[in-house]
Amino acid sequence: MKQNNIIKICFLTFLLTCYTQNSLALESDPDQPITIDSNTATYDDASATSTYTGGVITVQGSIRVNSDKLVVYFVNGDAEKLVFTGNKAKFKQTPSEGAEDITGEALTGEYYPKQNLLVLIKEATVWHGNGTYSSDRIEYNSKTSVVKAGDKASDAKRVHVLLKPKQNSEKKNNDNAIGKSPD
Repeated sequence: MKQNNIIKICFLTFLLTCYTQNSLALESDPDQPITIDSNTATYDDASATSTYTGGVITVQGSIRVNSDKLVVYFVNGDAEKLVFTGNKAKFKQTPSEGAEDITGEALTGEYYPKQNLLVLIKEATVWHGNGTYSSDRIEYNSKTSVVKAGDKASDAKRVHVLLKPKQNSEKKNNDNAIGKSPD
């Protein structure tokens, strides 16, 4: 009897540990190390930059960016700014446990790790839930999951937002019952 209780306690402790680690990983994305995988890597000590090319995959916690090229700018040995370019660099982040990923793409992306700020430039789009945000400039705070689109300095640069209604499960079930396929 005592052995069964010990097994149950160990199992519950294991489950609680796994759940807690997953939850903390998302909240602590900014505190995680940045890992970079690429086909080539070059470091220039004089300019304090490193350049990565070819299928670049950059990960920090739950944040993931895929790009053709990445240039990292260092200040006093710390990564101050990361610039992603390519045939639409793409990013995704899981903002919290169980939440839908935030995804986006742009021709150029600038990530400022100390500020938790990702700036998408040129043909930028961000998808979050039922919303799509498109503009030439979109700022995304990776810690607070706040998206800001547009440029205050110019009315010529417009923001396009598409908000899709949630699929009504009752209507969907009725449509299926009478032979209509769901959208």
